[in-house]
Amino acid sequence: MKIIPVKILGYKRSQRYSIWRAVNQAQTIFEKQHAEYRLEVQEVTTAQEMLHFTPVIAFPSLMIGEKLVCVGRFPTKDNILAWLESEVERVEPG
Repeated sequence: MKIIPVKILGYKRSQRYSIWRAVNQAQTIFEKQHAEYRLEVQEVTTAQEMLHFTPVIAFPSLMIGEKLVCVGRFPTKDNILAWLESEVERVEPG
């Protein structure tokens, strides 16, 4: 089983929840298409933790793998699916 780490960064629970919902929808589809992968979703909620990943801490952000893919907006399920596919291609080129 291969794990793709996903981090939802944000102070406000409502912002994290909006992103979490889109991640959850994308996860359901992605894991059906890629049975060998699982997403490990983590919420990052403190400024100190967020500053390890992004200088922008006033707005929500999303990381997939080791890459910051979204800052300051709410991604759609389709955005997240595309980023997950890119992560699979990065891990398994060719």
